[in-house]
Amino acid sequence: MLTSLQTAYSDTRAADLAWTLGREPLPALAVLDLELAGAKVQMRLLGASHQVLLEEERRTCSETVACLPGGSAPLPLGVAERMGDWDYEFAARVETLSEGSFAGRAQELLALVADHPHGLAGTFPGSPYAFTAMLAQRTQGQVHWRTWHAYPQEGQLVVTRTRVGARLEAPVS
Repeated sequence: MLTSLQTAYSDTRAADLAWTLGREPLPALAVLDLELAGAKVQMRLLGASHQVLLEEERRTCSETVACLPGGSAPLPLGVAERMGDWDYEFAARVETLSEGSFAGRAQELLALVADHPHGLAGTFPGSPYAFTAMLAQRTQGQVHWRTWHAYPQEGQLVVTRTRVGARLEAPVS
């Protein structure tokens, strides 16, 4: 699903993004509710980026990546945490692209997410390449999501990936 977000573009620098777990639901500009083999996933586009709420068998996870005043950790390159009998893994990277490369990559990502049944993307006023996009899936008992936060004025794309689910057993050698 692709939507035009009717708000000011409030997270205008990749360096301002922060990450946090456990936040209450924040006001959203667009929401996509998904049922992925028993897991309820709510993808939320915020004026300041994204929030994902996951619920399965009375367990919950709330991930927020956004520009929020106070109380949020800077965007980490990676996080691995145990949440009861769940594992949570998060990774982020910043891609810096030339103007032409940025436009091409933005078009590819928006087309991918807009046509995907588990995808949500929102474009911000001012630039067709100022967007936040999200894509979720479930494989092998794990819920995965990827996000893309585009900053055309900087030529930067912040890419995140998250995996949440039952602890994976280490292979026996």
